[in-house]
Amino acid sequence: MPFDPKKVEKASSVEKQLSSFKAPCRGCSKKVTLAKMRSHVTSCAKVQEQMANCPKFVPVVPTSQPIPSNIPNRSTFVCPYCGARNLDQQELVKHCMENHRNDPNKVVCPVCSAMPWGDPSYKSANFLQHLLHRHKFSYDTFVDYSIDEEAALQAALALSLSEN
Repeated sequence: MPFDPKKVEKASSVEKQLSSFKAPCRGCSKKVTLAKMRSHVTSCAKVQEQMANCPKFVPVVPTSQPIPSNIPNRSTFVCPYCGARNLDQQELVKHCMENHRNDPNKVVCPVCSAMPWGDPSYKSANFLQHLLHRHKFSYDTFVDYSIDEEAALQAALALSLSEN
């Protein structure tokens, strides 16, 4: 069921537990109820001092993906029928099924056209079927956009051989 922030109900039993249990602050060791721990930690001088001395985040290993700058947006898309914006793949499918199920127009798939191999002028004869069959997963999970098709095939073959 989709999350609706307007229909959130507080879990009173959890709130009661958070208000009754105390734990020591990781900075000053003062015992504070769990319900008030977050606000205490943000104002505790010892915690702030510890945070200032913490090393800054550094990736464990270098990433193969380039640092985002002029990289095309492949996370959200525009509906090719009505122009609705900021739809992820699942939202695009849902939106089109609910609002454009019977639209006979041929349209360009915004997901495909955002891909390096996509043809931004190709219009799908049956866009909804295309969406349902071709975009069941997010490409970001499986694709390194910085390498070409041959390099990707070689990497996949090498990985499959090393796993056996």
